[in-house]
Amino acid sequence: MANTYTQIYYHIVFSTKNRLRAISPDRREDLFRYLWGSHRNLKCHPYRIGGIEDHVHILTSIHPTLALAKYIEEVKTGSTHWIRKEGIFPDWPGWQDGYAALTLANKDKDDVIEYIKSQPEHHQRTTFMEEYRRLLEEAGIEYDPKYLE
Repeated sequence: MANTYTQIYYHIVFSTKNRLRAISPDRREDLFRYLWGSHRNLKCHPYRIGGIEDHVHILTSIHPTLALAKYIEEVKTGSTHWIRKEGIFPDWPGWQDGYAALTLANKDKDDVIEYIKSQPEHHQRTTFMEEYRRLLEEAGIEYDPKYLE
């Protein structure tokens, strides 16, 4: 793809189905490594992957030929298949439908990386749903509260 240049950072957030706390800390890093590899296979550039028991944050740039919805589908479907095949999370419910995909400026990239790194500490003070609503509101995204219950 000659002469195509992009610099679009996506902060992606999605949760487990019904926000079940299924991503156990003892195997969480295995999931993050798998997700990192899947990004490479999709020709995307992951900057940071993190999360806790009920959700994941990904800071990435996706390849310019890959639509955002297709990227999400590939990441969720591939990781669910891998989790079930490997049996790393016995009560795995799958991923919740939907996601947040927030763009950010280059100057904010390092702050978001640190934010994703600090997820376990951050969630000692706030729930996923409080965080999710705040992220959507800060981005100016209108949402239907019935989907955030």
